[in-house]
Amino acid sequence: MYLHDFSESKLEGLRKEFSVTEDALVGFEVLLASYYCESYGGGAFVLLRRSDGKLFEVNASHCSCFDFEGQWGPEETSVSELRRRLEDGTFGTEGKLNIFRKELLSVLGRPL
Repeated sequence: MYLHDFSESKLEGLRKEFSVTEDALVGFEVLLASYYCESYGGGAFVLLRRSDGKLFEVNASHCSCFDFEGQWGPEETSVSELRRRLEDGTFGTEGKLNIFRKELLSVLGRPL
């Protein structure tokens, strides 16, 4: 699922924004990719599943001067950790605005 600024160009847009090669994504399936840009800054969240079933996430942000270059570094995560951050905090929102919270809950199997 590709959201916001990734919705049109999908995987190619993700690769371009992070300046990563196809090799960086070998063995990964993109489950959710959100790039939300407001005014002069933006943020991205990418949830990946490796071929062995393990989950990884990438979190990145930028100001008007830079993009996401150098921020591609998938970190292992889990369904329980992502759910905890969604349920106990504001992960996936900007104020009262949903950025990717509802979509991530859906991907994790617990729609609102």
